[in-house]
Amino acid sequence: MSSRPLVAGVDTSTQSCKVAVCDAETGEVVRLGRGTHPDATEVDPAHWWRAWEEATAGGLLDGVSALAVGGQQHGMVLLDEADEVVRPALLWNDTRSAGTARDLVDELGGAQAWADAVGIVPLAAITAAKVRWVRDHEPASMDRAARVVLPHDWLTGRILAAGGGFDGWTTDAGDASGTGYFSAATREYRPDLLRMAAGRDLDVPRVAGPAEVVGRTRDGIALAPGTGDNMGAALGLGLLPGDVVVSLGTSGTAFARHDRPTADPRGFVQSFADAEDGFLPLVCTLNAARVLTSGAAMLGVELADLDRLAMAAEPGAGGLTLLPFLDGERTPNLPTATGALHGITRGNATPENLARAVVEGMLLGLADAVDAVRDAGCPVERVLLIGGAAKSAAVQAIAPDLFGAPVAVPAPGEYVAVGAARQAAWALSGAPAAPGWGVDIEATADPRDPAAGAETRERYAAALASAYPQA
Repeated sequence: MSSRPLVAGVDTSTQSCKVAVCDAETGEVVRLGRGTHPDATEVDPAHWWRAWEEATAGGLLDGVSALAVGGQQHGMVLLDEADEVVRPALLWNDTRSAGTARDLVDELGGAQAWADAVGIVPLAAITAAKVRWVRDHEPASMDRAARVVLPHDWLTGRILAAGGGFDGWTTDAGDASGTGYFSAATREYRPDLLRMAAGRDLDVPRVAGPAEVVGRTRDGIALAPGTGDNMGAALGLGLLPGDVVVSLGTSGTAFARHDRPTADPRGFVQSFADAEDGFLPLVCTLNAARVLTSGAAMLGVELADLDRLAMAAEPGAGGLTLLPFLDGERTPNLPTATGALHGITRGNATPENLARAVVEGMLLGLADAVDAVRDAGCPVERVLLIGGAAKSAAVQAIAPDLFGAPVAVPAPGEYVAVGAARQAAWALSGAPAAPGWGVDIEATADPRDPAAGAETRERYAAALASAYPQA
């Protein structure tokens, strides 16, 4: 074990809690722990605490000097005056708030008004829409509520409370900018928008600086403010100008660092703050890696076989096009959509073409996301492909033509947790910038047949327009 200072980063994600203990100077991961979360869209935060305890058991944090928590964005945790949880947290992927999101958009005067106010347009995923849903459907819960915090805020506060160092709720600008009542551009809350959502005033966490120590545990571990999972991944990857990240996990995201805020009235590009006093324009889809697992299940094969079948088919899957909206969709805003397979004939109905259509369908939604980030003013010189589905050989081979850019695949790693650890190292050192930890690139690929990629994208756009003209 390194004799240099150790820091820890946490990724309290949709499916699990992962804790990476890193060398504070080099970023080398020296220990890793994991606990599991329920597979649900509504979760009692007590599960997150049990997963944290599971992940850190056996002395995982021995010798750690500082810690930060990265967490799933947008989740709504309502607390009462005693800081007890009022109701189970509604997570980003809970779509019941789609109608209340539309209500909020209309009440402020339309999508452009929201884009101008806070840089994002409410969708079902956004915290403000979930707050409004509780107001409308569970008024007794809203009457009990005194404050609203995010998942990473809650776990940070709970760690401090358990260690005797809790001194009030805190958050960071990155995660706060995904709520719908905080502006990335001004770095300020919009209490009027939260009041519009809740029908009353609610307390919110104090926004701490990115290198601030927000408290210490009884054992002397300093806690940095933490951040949202996408901001944590950007920190962990050390993004450069021209880099766009495509993350293929439970959700799919495309994001890049930017030097200014954006305002997209379509709601495609959300203008988030990053974790380093900059900006992180981001597009999020609901459907990513689980499209591949569903496709494999449909074909009755393992994921490795899905790869093999997809690579045996020609680009474009013989004319098959999958709209991959298996869990509804967030971008485009189609919360009640379902998946659909277009263009099937007797001639193209083969396992190989179906496997290819599954891989292409997942990537095509993210290709539109990459274009939206490009349109927001971020150059796309290379795409960094991360997340569970980035391991797929078929994904790595097919992505460059659909994205229209070179693709680099970093070595598998817990980049959200490592990014949180990087923030902890920053807070520990008091340095004006986060340490420059290296990232190993395992594979690179350039576009090989851009014309075929463009044709596949045109067919996807036509199928989408036919099925969902409002998209």
